[in-house]
Amino acid sequence: MMGAGKTAVGRALAARLGVPFLDSDVEIEKAANMTIAEIFQRDGEQFFRARESEVIDRLLDATPAILSVGGGAFLAQRNRETIARKGLSVWLDAGLDLLWSRVKGKNTRPLLRTAHPRETLRELYEARVPLYALADVRVEAHRDYAIDDMAAQVEAALAARPDILEEVK
Repeated sequence: MMGAGKTAVGRALAARLGVPFLDSDVEIEKAANMTIAEIFQRDGEQFFRARESEVIDRLLDATPAILSVGGGAFLAQRNRETIARKGLSVWLDAGLDLLWSRVKGKNTRPLLRTAHPRETLRELYEARVPLYALADVRVEAHRDYAIDDMAAQVEAALAARPDILEEVK
């Protein structure tokens, strides 16, 4: 979900693991020479989602890395299948109140540009949680976690799966 910490935690995790950090939204913005909000406004969400799927597929062909994808990306079965085939999904499970505390008052979230953004966030959250629950790994976020604390929690969850991380000697 937006505000879960995908970018910040992803960067910290990549640094901890010594792998590149990639962000599908940044790659889309570079390719379009526009912000995500501008793409939504000019071309609509359907156009954006199609480009997002293409970028995720391409980025997952790169060397092992941490890839942050937009909060709506995992909703598409195509993206879930691509991620499962080429990598592993991690759900940063932050509750609604924590998410709201992180996104309120920001105008960078196109989906929250509504008359009642908190209600919109609640609706998105409730609709998305069942799909996020399909992720390979779930890590619960807490209000008192610093970014590095959350990255450590994700690293521990990945380390608990011997099929995920390999030790470099």
